[in-house]
Amino acid sequence: MNDIKVGLIGFGNIGAGVVKLLQENADLIRGKVGTGIVLKRIADLDITTDRGVTVPPECLTTDVNAIFNDPEISVVIELVGGYEPAKTFVLKAIENGKHIVTANKALLALHGEEIYAAAARKNVEVQFEASVGGGIPVLSAIKGNMAANRFGSVIGIMNGTCNYILTRMTQEGADFSDVLAAAQELGYAEPDPTFDIEGVDTAHKLAILASLCFGTRIDFKDIHTEGISRISGLDVKFAADFGYRIKLLAIGKHSNGQVEARVHPTMIPLHNPLADVNGVFNAIRLTGDFVGPVMFYGRGAGQNPTASAIAGDLIGLSRSMMAGAGRRMSPLGYLDGEIKTLSVKPMDDITSKYMLRFSVKDRPGVLASIAGALGTNGISIESMVQTAHQEDDAAPVPIVIKTHEAREGSVQAALKEIDSFEFICEKTVFIRIEDNLE
Repeated sequence: MNDIKVGLIGFGNIGAGVVKLLQENADLIRGKVGTGIVLKRIADLDITTDRGVTVPPECLTTDVNAIFNDPEISVVIELVGGYEPAKTFVLKAIENGKHIVTANKALLALHGEEIYAAAARKNVEVQFEASVGGGIPVLSAIKGNMAANRFGSVIGIMNGTCNYILTRMTQEGADFSDVLAAAQELGYAEPDPTFDIEGVDTAHKLAILASLCFGTRIDFKDIHTEGISRISGLDVKFAADFGYRIKLLAIGKHSNGQVEARVHPTMIPLHNPLADVNGVFNAIRLTGDFVGPVMFYGRGAGQNPTASAIAGDLIGLSRSMMAGAGRRMSPLGYLDGEIKTLSVKPMDDITSKYMLRFSVKDRPGVLASIAGALGTNGISIESMVQTAHQEDDAAPVPIVIKTHEAREGSVQAALKEIDSFEFICEKTVFIRIEDNLE
């Protein structure tokens, strides 16, 4: 069979990694596929900057239509990122009968349903292993070797920037702002880190994972999303005092016909393997009814890991084409008619333990008032830490309470009441605790 011709849209850092991999491992890939995978066209607005890889000049173009209109190109890799023009490019490539490989988690989280439907009409595939976990092969495992399982949960650390920041805050006692600045200098964080530190990037990935695991389409706007920008060194210290580490977790659970889908800072016990996932590494833990708990660990981003995942998708598509197959499976791994409509559990109805950090004026009766408001709302106290009396009577002091399991709506109602008390110096910080991550 002739070489499989590929078009690449977006020649940035990841695109350069794909070119490098396909060039350096060309013989290996040919030996595994039975034919070559060749980049015929690379489209980008900038085709003059040196990317550190050698590409024939005739391969480069600023006209993306040169890819869409080339009948020899059977697969298009989209690495533009974001929503537009990526969505337009992907839909046009599909309309022209080309398979899609993408790393664009934001695009799929918001517009996946439209893209998957277009692919079904044209009998082409959409592959997106690189969209979640970089080089970690979690999506192919869900759709492949673990496909016979009903999944009860998918829980993970899915953003290397946040994990790097929280790791240094934990290990060094550093402040959030200082570590964020260091992460930006090292290239772990973008100049505008909002999507990372506010949990949006993680929520995009959870939308994809939960859809694959639970056979439903999760609307991104239904995912409760919080980031780590409000976490202080004081919170990290008190979490450690209680025997926990703080991680930004994506939590997806399926039970009783409902799905939990939430992203937020979470205290997890020191003995849990996720507590030891540090630095820029990611980890994703799946629980299947037959396989039990399985954890995937590795670099969740970066040029080489992401290029590895993209090339893996290319190889899978090439094998299908070599066998004369068209659309071998739907993007979510289910037959199109088997995708269920499941409701997302309201955040007020989830239950958890909580660490509550109150900043208060040091005076008699404060603790009694806080405990009373918690009790009125059905929240019981498991343990408490109160710092010693301050020499400066005007200086606020922290009171930190760990609750028993409580309903989120009740906790929010109690905190609204407590934060209105005259002795409260600043808005109460609360962090959810997950003792059981099954």
